[in-house]
Amino acid sequence: MIAIIDYGMGNLRSVQKGFEKVGFEAVVTADPKVVLEAEKVVLPGVGAFRDCMRNLEQGGFVEPILKVIRDGRPFLGICVGMQLLLTDSVEFGLYQGLDVIPGHVLRFPDGMEEHGERLKVPHMGWNQLSIRRPAPILAGIEDGANVYFVHSYYEMPDDETAVAATATYGVQFCAALWKDNVMATQFHPEKSQAVGLCMLKNFGEFK
Repeated sequence: MIAIIDYGMGNLRSVQKGFEKVGFEAVVTADPKVVLEAEKVVLPGVGAFRDCMRNLEQGGFVEPILKVIRDGRPFLGICVGMQLLLTDSVEFGLYQGLDVIPGHVLRFPDGMEEHGERLKVPHMGWNQLSIRRPAPILAGIEDGANVYFVHSYYEMPDDETAVAATATYGVQFCAALWKDNVMATQFHPEKSQAVGLCMLKNFGEFK
């Protein structure tokens, strides 16, 4: 069973429907005990890093998440759910994350340009992946595949070997992480059509 953590920060039903489309049962839960018992866990996230982290703490999810990861069970972070896995974020100040993957969450710099045009923040829309490592979640995905992003902040892991894929929007940034049983995407697989569904299927099949 795949548990999708409901901590008040994310479009959980769309993630659940994505798993259902590729043949996997996924349960949206606000109960930390269900997370502890799940075979696999998904942490989505939409909104500010500090609010997401606060809600995780208040909901009693931090220790269950860390235990699931320590136990070696498959774990998937999506969007802010990926950012929360890092050490800290500079969004609205400096806020501590789960520190599962050492690194920092930074804001896209002001004044970015591409082909002479000013780039807007947030980075919103389709962009190409540059695959760096054959992460399990990326099996069958071609280098250069398009996925859907919505974010103003990006990840900088301390260890470059944790970077599974990058994308470029003014700056090159980490688009997907992979470390042992932990996988994460800055983009939204559930909004990325066939490519994203393939990734959800890969996660569902990962052991």
